[in-house]
Amino acid sequence: MADKPAIVLVHGFWGGAAHWAKVITELHRRGHDRLHAVENPLTSLADDAERTRKMVRQVDGPVLLVGHSYGGAVITEAGDLPNVTGLVYIAAFAPDAGESPGQISQERPPAAFENIAPDSDGYLWIKQDAFRDSFAQDLTPDEALVMAVTQKAPLGSTFADNVTAPAWRAKPTYYQVSTEDRMIHPDNERRMAARMNPRKTVELDASHASLASRPVEVCDLIELAARETAS
Repeated sequence: MADKPAIVLVHGFWGGAAHWAKVITELHRRGHDRLHAVENPLTSLADDAERTRKMVRQVDGPVLLVGHSYGGAVITEAGDLPNVTGLVYIAAFAPDAGESPGQISQERPPAAFENIAPDSDGYLWIKQDAFRDSFAQDLTPDEALVMAVTQKAPLGSTFADNVTAPAWRAKPTYYQVSTEDRMIHPDNERRMAARMNPRKTVELDASHASLASRPVEVCDLIELAARETAS
């Protein structure tokens, strides 16, 4: 396994590291035993990028960063570390310098944008009764219910945090588009992917929660990136 990079998984808004559960078990089954999943605070892009950097710095050797949703913005900001060999975006934001996830979303609002609601403390939630239809329409009702009840709300201000120096300009990239995504407009995903000139783009007939609904295909892309960026 020494020739394979460690894989660091970065979750997005409305969930934690456990959103990667099916990907983790599938990668482990395939022989990837250097797996890590960051638990980010979702308080600001700077906080989340620094938490991710701290985990990457703890890893001895090359690291492949994989980000879902807002986690794509995090790996874009944190992926400049020298031992990061590549970036994989799973239905994810990939902002350029001076761009934020909120700005990208406003340019092409996703179908479920109206189901995001702020609370009195400034945190953003997906309405529980609309969670499955918004985030995970291709998961079972029970799976979506657990995600809805355990969702981790970000501070609303995090949506407006700009990327400073996008790592995708310097590192090999891979992108998975979810064609039925209702949290990031699929055309936004295609646009962000195209401007990165990724080594591989995969389109899946999947919801925003493709990491849970299509873990085999997601792992195929991660494994390709791991092979191609191995030292």
